[in-house]
Order: sequence, then structure tokens, then C-alpha cells
Amino acid sequence: MPFQSSNPALARALAERNYDQATDVQTATLEPAAAGRDLLVSAQTGSGKTVAYGLAIAEDLFAGAPALGAAGEPLALIITPTRELALQVQRELEWLYQYAGARVISCVGGMEPRRERRDLAAGAHIVVGTPGRLRDHIERGALIVSRLKAVVLDEADEMLDLGFREDLEFILQTTPPERRTLLFSATIPKGIATLAKRFQKNALRIEVAGKERGHADIEYRAMRVAPNEIEHAVVNVLRVIDPPGAIVFCNTREAVRHLHAFLVERGFSAALLSGELSQNERNHALQALRDGRARVCVATDVAARGIDLPGLALVIHADLPHDAEILQHRSGRTGRAGRKGISIILVPAARKRRAERLLMEAGLRPTWSGPPTAEEIRRLDHERLLRDPLLDQPIGDEDAEIARALLDERSPEAIAAALARLLRARLPAAEEVQDPGEGARSRPLREGGPQRPQRESEGGVWFKLDIGAQKKADPKWLLPMLCRRGDVTKQDIGAIRIFDRETWFEVAEPAAKQFFANVQRQGGGHGKDQDAIRIDLADGAPQPGAYGGPSRGAPPSRRTNRTKA
Repeated sequence: MPFQSSNPALARALAERNYDQATDVQTATLEPAAAGRDLLVSAQTGSGKTVAYGLAIAEDLFAGAPALGAAGEPLALIITPTRELALQVQRELEWLYQYAGARVISCVGGMEPRRERRDLAAGAHIVVGTPGRLRDHIERGALIVSRLKAVVLDEADEMLDLGFREDLEFILQTTPPERRTLLFSATIPKGIATLAKRFQKNALRIEVAGKERGHADIEYRAMRVAPNEIEHAVVNVLRVIDPPGAIVFCNTREAVRHLHAFLVERGFSAALLSGELSQNERNHALQALRDGRARVCVATDVAARGIDLPGLALVIHADLPHDAEILQHRSGRTGRAGRKGISIILVPAARKRRAERLLMEAGLRPTWSGPPTAEEIRRLDHERLLRDPLLDQPIGDEDAEIARALLDERSPEAIAAALARLLRARLPAAEEVQDPGEGARSRPLREGGPQRPQRESEGGVWFKLDIGAQKKADPKWLLPMLCRRGDVTKQDIGAIRIFDRETWFEVAEPAAKQFFANVQRQGGGHGKDQDAIRIDLADGAPQPGAYGGPSRGAPPSRRTNRTKA
């Protein structure tokens, strides 16, 4: 349906951005039946939900007035799981409310808290932030929530997965009971349903997720690659598609650094995003991507969570994602707001079965092929050279004078050849790659629903926590905490064995080194509550310098243990 906003300030902002048609989630949240009610919305990333809830809470903020009054104690609070998503939401709401006189500020981890407290003291209409930082400001009295008219939980399922339940409950308990609560989540698992039942009143359930499973605006391709040619395949994919913007996903920070260096060395304008960067470094990388100084972003899943890059037409999975949900989350960085996108999964032969399982669980049927060849790229370069916009530009007087001088000295063929060399010099060289072929087909997967991916290698690295059954250790909250502090996924954590006074847990060997480095950077344990729980190598492991060979195998059998489901 066409956008309709009764507020002239919002209508003007929408018109300037050419928002003439509402997405499904925007239509649903602006229906008369949703006016003034709490909302529980299933909506995928990239569905236009930020504008949806920005418009939905407008009636609460304006209270019938054409513009907002002077900024004071905030009227709306938007809670997001990550810094990048919070800053993105802040930018979206700033342009949406720019003619309404709104002041929108962010409060996120990694930024200077004293500056945020000064911003809060100066007044704001809307505050956007991450759960931990918002709670800290509330506890310190810097963020006053007594005048809040609306609270929005964006990507609520992600916040629960990251272990923010306690922070969310604290924030919701301190806000006025008469506020509106809008909860947006890609899925509605039991934890989200419980949160909604406890903190929402007569919520309207809106279901727009899953209608176009796997993102209808995304073309999925799977490419067979030789295991030692993944970086070369990435180069050739970027050269063939030549997108205005692309993001390449790797599973570890080390892989991100390696691939980024590989691409830069070959002439690509690339930026990297990983959890080891400071917030200032992340902001600079994102800005380079937004203003076109970089056209390729190499990132880990954690670093890229929630970012929205304009013009992003291509997603490459250089490493296979850990599960179907991550596959769709990565791919959802493109094909947003009606734009078309391409998602390409690079599949070494040894991981073909795992890739097939992931695709089946996600309900996707990609086109399979080998990687683009150097010869194919050379043919494309020839065609693109003939269509280069440089050749269609009008000839100015100075250009004509130089052209006549060149023709006096050189033949037309020599001049054209020199031009071709100059144009080709702007392009990274294509790589020679092999198509490993389909090979022996793997056994067909069983139908009948998703199957849990199996870890590719048995065993892992054992770590321990200084908390056990006596202090109510439970995998339900231990697992999200370990993922958050170690910057790993749930699939990287193996068995969790809880003893009376300590807990042992296993980390998959490929992720163990980075996991240990992340928790060591934090000093093992610090802060309060979950952050104060110390994480270290399991008993009997050598004490490494930068990480050097922790122990393997099962913990002592004399102890009674529990294993997570």
C-alpha cells in the first residue's frame, strides 16, 4: 500500500526518500487495528521494520501536536542487540524525524559513557542503545525512564541468544507500566513468548516473517571450489559480478585478516570488520563502505550482525556458516527493501554434504556451478571495455587537441591498445582456478525436517568456569554467556559438564584459539554478575603464553557430571 502519514513532518521525510510503497511489516504495523496497542511482530532483517516502528510510535510521541517539543527526558527507548544495529537505527530515525525537531541519541558499549551521560543530560526524544549500556545508565541515574511512552525491542531473539535476558527484564521493569511495548523478532521461540506475556498487555500478534522464506529477492548460488583455492574463487566472483558493494563472511578473525590482506594485495578497495576492532575502527570501516571508498567488506558473523550497507548487491560465504539461521542472516545483508541481491556459498568437496544439509534446512535450492574462470572474466572485461562510460563522454576542446596530437604521432590501433591497457590496469587480475567437479554424489539426506549439523572433527579443547551446581550453574544461561564473551557461536560449544563448584565445557578446536584469546583479553573474568565468572583452561593444561596447547579429552571421571542437551 502507499505510505500514509498524518504528520506533515514525517510525510515530508518519507517523500524525500521516495518511500511511496510500504513493505508488508510497515503495512501491518500501521493498520488501524494496531494503533495504540502493544505489538508482537515476526519480521526478518531487511523488511523495513525500523521505519515500521518509527512510524508506529509517532502517535505516542507527538500526542496530537504537529511537532515535538523541547528535548528532555526521553519519550521512546529502542533496544538493540549490537552497537552497529543501534547506530544504524539511530541514523534511520534521525532522517525520519528530521523535520519534527527530534533529538535521537545512542548509548552503546564501546563508546565513551561520560559523553553519553552529557548527551542524556542535554535531553533527547528517542534513545537507542544496547541492553547492558542502557541498564548501566539507568542504574546511575543518567537515563530517566519515567516519561517513556514507548519501548521497542528490536531483534529480541538475538538479544536472548546473546544472554541479555536479565538486562532486558531490568529495563522493562523500571519503565512506566502504561507504556507501549513493541517487540520485533525474526522468530518467536518460547523465551520470546514468555517475555511478551510478562511485559506486554493484550499484544497484537503480527506475522510477516517466513512468508518469503530464504529472502525472495536473493538469488542463491553454490560453487564447488578446491580447498586451496577459496581466496582465488572470491577474487573471481567479485570480478565477474562487479557489484557496487559486497560482503565476504569468514568464521574467524584470523581468516578475516588473511582474506582482507589477500584482496587488498590484488587491488580491491576492501575494509574489514571483526570483534577485535575498537568501536572507532568499526565506524571508520563502515563509513568507508557507505561513501564508496571501499567496495568490499570482509567480516565475521558477530561483527556484521545488524549492519545495513546501501548498495550491497553480493554476499559471499567464504567459510560455510555454522547453521541455516546464520546462512539466512548473512544472506539477508543483501536483497533488502525490494532490491535484488546474490548470495554465493563456496563449497569445498569435503564439505559438500554439510552444505547440502544447511541448504535443505533453510529451504533453499541454489544453482550449483564451478567458480568463474579467468577466461570467462577476460571475455567479460572485453565486453565491458567496449561499453565503458568513458567512451561515451563528450569530447572537450582540450581532449580534442590532445587526440589530434596523438594521431599525428601514433596509429589509431596503437592509441586504442594503450587505452585498453590503461582500462585493464584498473582491474584486479583474474585468478586461475579449477572446477573440482561434482564428484561422487553424497548419499541423499533424509527428508522430514531439519537435522543438527555434525561437527566435522571429533574432540575439542576443554575449559573451565569457577562456578558450579552450588551456585545454580545452568546451560540455559551459561551457553549464551560463553558465546558472548568468547565471540563464538552455539555450534562451537560442545559438552557442558557441571560439577559442584566448577563447570567444564568443550570448545571446537578450530574456534578454541580465538575463544581463549577473547576471554584472556578481558582478564578471564571481570565486572559483575556473569562477566565476573572466570574462564580458564581446564585442570592439567599447560599455561600458555599466547595460547599454546590446552589439554584435551574428558574431565576427571571421579566427578558426577551433567551434560547439556
